Amino acid sequence: MTKLLFVCSQNRLRSPTAEAVFSQYEGLEVESAGLNRGADMPLSSEAVQWADIIFVMEASHRTKLTQRFRPWLQGKRVICLHIPDEYEYMEPALVALLQQKVLPLLGIRF
Repeated sequence: MTKLLFVCSQNRLRSPTAEAVFSQYEGLEVESAGLNRGADMPLSSEAVQWADIIFVMEASHRTKLTQRFRPWLQGKRVICLHIPDEYEYMEPALVALLQQKVLPLLGIRF
């Protein structure tokens, strides 16, 4: 079972969409969280430790993640998807973009 963690700013649009999409795939456990204060599900060190692969939506998220959670990132694969904050929750264009970017990294055909 591969554990994926998707991280964005508020955990309201992009990362919850990713969690909903990839939770449907066999062999994956998926969670999502946000880095900003007031995030719907704030990122915790436990979530970082739990994950096998951490996907961040923007380069700034990787920076914040590294600054706040460096001790728990040892040996973790952190991948920036470069998906801007311009999509709604479960917007078809966002779902397609997530699948296009993430599935090949997991060895799953799109």
